[in-house]
Amino acid sequence: MGATQAHAAFDQHAHDHRDCIDAALAAAEDVCARHGGQLTKTRRRVLELIWAHRKPVGAYQLLDDLSRERGRVAPPTIYRAIDFLLDRGLIHRIESLNAFVGCHHPRERHSGCFLICRACGATAEMVDTRLDRALTAAAADVAFRVERQTVEMRGLCPVCTPDGATGDPVAH
Repeated sequence: MGATQAHAAFDQHAHDHRDCIDAALAAAEDVCARHGGQLTKTRRRVLELIWAHRKPVGAYQLLDDLSRERGRVAPPTIYRAIDFLLDRGLIHRIESLNAFVGCHHPRERHSGCFLICRACGATAEMVDTRLDRALTAAAADVAFRVERQTVEMRGLCPVCTPDGATGDPVAH
């Protein structure tokens, strides 16, 4: 991800996000057609809500959103939809936040690597096959078989980084 791509990934208002949502829904239809499973109205709406939030969103927020639209919705309804979307690679779970984001590359097999801004909460997915291979190889070196992999990095996005910041890592 180059500097221009990184800045664009974190710019929350520079484009018509409806295009992203429409593309995600079209990709979901394609993934379901290829790999099985039905994109029911509820699953589709949960996916749409996840994308509409633009930032990681928790299951209870999704439950509230859907309940406002449809009346009382039982928690298992949301969790079943989330499980379906996760299983099909249409969304990712941000482990540290116990929240979900839409996947920008649902047609490609990849691991989740996320850049999370500690100031504004914006999250960008970074796909780097070199990183995937390196982590898988490191695990294999100790005879560990990776089943799921998520990498999360926290810091400041380009929008929240103060002018003149070097971008150098901060010692902890």
